[in-house]
Amino acid sequence: MASFLIVFTILAAIASFDKCTCTSTNEPRYPAIFVFGDSTVDTGMNNYIPTEMKSDHAPYGRDLTNHKPTGRFSNGRLVPDMLASKLGIKEMVPPYLSPVLSKEDLMTGVSFASAGSGIDDLTTVVSGVLPVSKQPSYFLQYKERLKLAVGEEQATKIVNGGLVLISAGSNDFLFDFYAVPLRKIQYNISGYQDYLLQRVQNVVKELYSSGCRNFAIAGLAPIGCVPIKVNTRTGPTKCLDDVNSDAVVYNSKLQHVLQSLQASLSGSRFLYADIYNPMMDVLKNPQQYDDIQSLVLDQRIKNFNSICAHVGFKEIKKGCCGYTGYVEMGPLCNSFTPVCANAAEYMFWDAVHPSEAAYELATKSLMETIFR
Repeated sequence: MASFLIVFTILAAIASFDKCTCTSTNEPRYPAIFVFGDSTVDTGMNNYIPTEMKSDHAPYGRDLTNHKPTGRFSNGRLVPDMLASKLGIKEMVPPYLSPVLSKEDLMTGVSFASAGSGIDDLTTVVSGVLPVSKQPSYFLQYKERLKLAVGEEQATKIVNGGLVLISAGSNDFLFDFYAVPLRKIQYNISGYQDYLLQRVQNVVKELYSSGCRNFAIAGLAPIGCVPIKVNTRTGPTKCLDDVNSDAVVYNSKLQHVLQSLQASLSGSRFLYADIYNPMMDVLKNPQQYDDIQSLVLDQRIKNFNSICAHVGFKEIKKGCCGYTGYVEMGPLCNSFTPVCANAAEYMFWDAVHPSEAAYELATKSLMETIFR
């Protein structure tokens, strides 16, 4: 399972503690990008893990340049890819476990994220994917490989200057706390939020001790609006207000945690990704986002000679992939499953993951905020 909306904006609006000015695209502000979290930022890590939580099959990747699935849970690129491209780092962010990583790949960063992952290790017990708590151990392996490739001094500069993206948490609520009774026996909702936030701090401190200094950490999206979650309780009608309220409280707590980390970790810089409010704006006013749709459509014309036109997101409640669009994801979204003609008209690609068009919107918003 995947935390799906949660980078629908990594980073749809980043309230930044970093006030530095913008650098030239010829001199990337960050020399590398390091990605941790779940399916919204997993660029193919699960392809090399013994798990059923994979998207290495059609129709995933349908709208990539080569039209082939890569392990990304979307029809095209993810925010890490778009962000790295716009920052002048690289065009696509490879997964760390890829057997064909080049020296250049190592120098410019990789993704350690695992679809279905969670901050709580219990979230991953059934799926067998990499919990967020285990992903920093792969980062340590990466550092050693980087040192061998470029030398210790250059490796240190790359790690110190790189941007760490962390996107996780929604799986812990949607597929753990709300779905499985164990954590509810141990914690009320406030206690579970605090438990997760303590574990987030542990991961950040571990990465900080490994040399990382620049962090962008996403809050929760309005997870009560995820098609698969809405459908389990009310049918495909409206968002779950109580679930969204829990997300708002978690996000408020997370911001305080990041402020505390900023103050206690010398030389660190933290960006809070406010996903919730921009996402709700899209859900309430989908037709306002025709500019991003046009940008994505231009890419479609280039790649597929498409001439269809549209304005804004035409569908915000269900996924493009599936007979229903409310339950299909992963194995249930496959080459035998019907898909919509134009995914750029849909906010969701499957029942939980955003479309490339939605990720474009998130990246555009992030760039505007991070460099203003």
